Amino acid sequence: MPELPDITVYIEALASRIVGETLERVRIPKPFLLRSVDPPISAAQGKRVLGVRRMGKRIVVELEDDLFLVIHLMIAGRLRWVTAGGKVPGKIGLAAFDFSNGTLILTEAGSKRRASLWLVRGEESLRQFERGGLEVLGATLDEFAERLARENHTLKRSLTDPRLFSGIGNAYSDEILHRARLSPVKHTRRLIDEEVQRLFDATRSTLIDWTDRLREESGGDFPAKVTSFRDEMAVHGKYGQPCPVCGSRVQRIRYADNETNYCARCQTDGKLLADRALSRLLKEDWPRSIDELTWS
Repeated sequence: MPELPDITVYIEALASRIVGETLERVRIPKPFLLRSVDPPISAAQGKRVLGVRRMGKRIVVELEDDLFLVIHLMIAGRLRWVTAGGKVPGKIGLAAFDFSNGTLILTEAGSKRRASLWLVRGEESLRQFERGGLEVLGATLDEFAERLARENHTLKRSLTDPRLFSGIGNAYSDEILHRARLSPVKHTRRLIDEEVQRLFDATRSTLIDWTDRLREESGGDFPAKVTSFRDEMAVHGKYGQPCPVCGSRVQRIRYADNETNYCARCQTDGKLLADRALSRLLKEDWPRSIDELTWS
């Protein structure tokens, strides 16, 4: 799922192309995408774009007449900028937003259709999409610490909870925790002050560094490679590969469709965290530390 760095770069690319332009037409070949009926989507046509902003992991396009388009890409939704009037891809194409200077295409890969589009009127109506998460890049250490202690969850769960923190998901939470040298399953109320400081610094630096990296990668063009799995990442999506800090093999915890990646030597004092499926299967044969683990 595109997270804060990805969404930020999308918004910058959109703002430079559509702010001040008129939305001439909206084409939606997949009707399930549109989740609102009043005002009708036709009300957006002919309106000038006043601004583009991020709301959590959502993209909000502000139009004249107090209208707002709200796009949630979910896991597999992506945006493309093509020549004006460009064709919507048959299989993965969900919508097209036509401007005089180009067309914004919304696509979604895979069989599960989760991306959504809303058209709402008025700032008050936007509040239904506000989850309340803290914007860490604009927060103080005390505000960050208060959010962490608000509920006693694991660090992984807390960082990815949109009610607690805004714009952080599975990928960047793995990177943040690795940079902070903290276990993903450590509970928030068990952190000492020095660990809270480390986590605060790691969260900010990870989000800033990756936003800068993605911005540089796009080079002013519309972002073409938006993915949760990148070669430069330290642990996310790197199961079995060497940690760039200590060289130990990156480990994982799998639950349903989610996977948490971590380095046992850097984050858990060498302890292997129990994978719900595999550790139950192996029982007493489950290795307890990274030193007991053998790789074929």
